Amino acid sequence: MTSTLSVFTDSPARNLVCRGCGATFPLAAQHACYECFGPLEVGYDPAALARVTREQIEAGPQNIWRYAPLLPVGVDPDTRVSLDPGLTPLVKADGLGKELGFTAQLWVKDDSANPTHSFKDRVVSVALTAAKALGFTRYSCASTGNLANSVAAHAARAGVPSTVFIPADLEPGKIIMTAVYGGEVVAIEGSYDEVNRLCSELTETDEFEDTAFVNVNVRPFYAEGSKTLGYEVAEQLGWRIPAQVVIPMASGELLTKVDKAFAELVEIGLVPATEWKVFGAQSAGCNPIAKALHDGVDEITPVKPTGIAKSLNIGDPAAGVYALESVRRTGGWMEYADDDEIRAGIQLLARTTGVYAETAGGVTTAVLKKLVESGKLDPSAETVVFNTGDGLKTLDAVAGNVGPTHRVKPSLKSAREAGLLG
Repeated sequence: MTSTLSVFTDSPARNLVCRGCGATFPLAAQHACYECFGPLEVGYDPAALARVTREQIEAGPQNIWRYAPLLPVGVDPDTRVSLDPGLTPLVKADGLGKELGFTAQLWVKDDSANPTHSFKDRVVSVALTAAKALGFTRYSCASTGNLANSVAAHAARAGVPSTVFIPADLEPGKIIMTAVYGGEVVAIEGSYDEVNRLCSELTETDEFEDTAFVNVNVRPFYAEGSKTLGYEVAEQLGWRIPAQVVIPMASGELLTKVDKAFAELVEIGLVPATEWKVFGAQSAGCNPIAKALHDGVDEITPVKPTGIAKSLNIGDPAAGVYALESVRRTGGWMEYADDDEIRAGIQLLARTTGVYAETAGGVTTAVLKKLVESGKLDPSAETVVFNTGDGLKTLDAVAGNVGPTHRVKPSLKSAREAGLLG
């Protein structure tokens, strides 16, 4: 694959930087440091970022590419591989806030409004735009569901073959939503972590040398797409950062990148300097990052995931230690919710805001409630809660809890007997 800076000449990105030892490498299909094997992320030219203005962003397209001057790829529209996600609703959650005792404004950033109904469209658009620039001719991923949906859809629109890898026990809705786009869907009889391990091995084979695995060999670019959620929240709030955010965690990368986005906006002067707290939410069936925080340790101990929040079931989270750092540095916290609390969280969010979230959103809502009740999160401070996916993908989660409230025959008599007429 192409490994020179030439394909990124219009980009503010300058190199890849190890998050562990700080070693730098050219912008290429590389995700691990050759010095210490730490994860890599994109490094930028500070002067290029500092030239970006609010007016420039506001004049951009009505999607994530309005932030292209802050991203590693996509400045030229003709280079993009994209479903044009982004600018999803920032919903005033007054009903939820009232129920939980908020005196400040509570918001829900609802990313279920993206083209394949999850935030993964953001990261995939950035990753595959980089993959195209680097010369890859097939698109792939290891996925707990939403990512597979997005990669398959992006590939279909771009006319590029796709082969995605998923655990065989995913929710049927997510499997169908991936398969319908016509690419190859490989169901693995194992956990997500085992699927991811296989994909890492496949990248080293001749048969997959032309394949971009969005969350493996082009992961540094993929991760940068998550920053657009942070950028959008700040812009939608009138170019300011909320005092508190609550974010679901699987690998932990989304949380770290929203935090990074806020820091970048402050550093380049697009928002006033302020402080914010980052809170993480996990399922009790897969809570290695939150448990490490609760135990006061720096090392993440991998777990074997269980529970209904399958989109968050990454037992060995790649960015877990960095999520810990973000939460500790900002003075936030992490909590987790069990399956019953997740179901209740889905229903609470739907009943009070009209937003029907998948299980990850139920985790975040349940954790928000716990954080308020424990005093860890301040209900007098403006807060944004992130919903990352659509409840239609995980219907089974609450299917046994909800249904018709009345059953009547088509007559006034039957309606009256059922109490509908007083």
